[in-house]
Amino acid sequence: MSPDETLGAPLPEALQRFIAEQEWIFAKTYAETWPHEYIVKDRVDAELFAQLADHIDTHGYTESFYKTPLVYFDYDGHTYWHLGIIINRCLHDDTFSRRKRDGRLPPFTPK
Repeated sequence: MSPDETLGAPLPEALQRFIAEQEWIFAKTYAETWPHEYIVKDRVDAELFAQLADHIDTHGYTESFYKTPLVYFDYDGHTYWHLGIIINRCLHDDTFSRRKRDGRLPPFTPK
């Protein structure tokens, strides 16, 4: 399956626009190890945020980040996942599974 294909329903147009219109915040703390961007529920349209989180959960796939299983959804070259009030995204090539397969995992340093 290519990074732009999904396991479930395609992303509705309203959610495609929502993603495109957001000012995604670069996670500076993880720039060297796990580069990604995020949005926070209280800084965006909460209803569309909830719809996107639900779409990820309903139509995504489960893979592990180290030993933690998470639900991911691929769209337009990015992989999305959410944790509570945050939706994250990274380039598909920067996912744990892709980096593990390619031998590009950063050293593990628990916090």
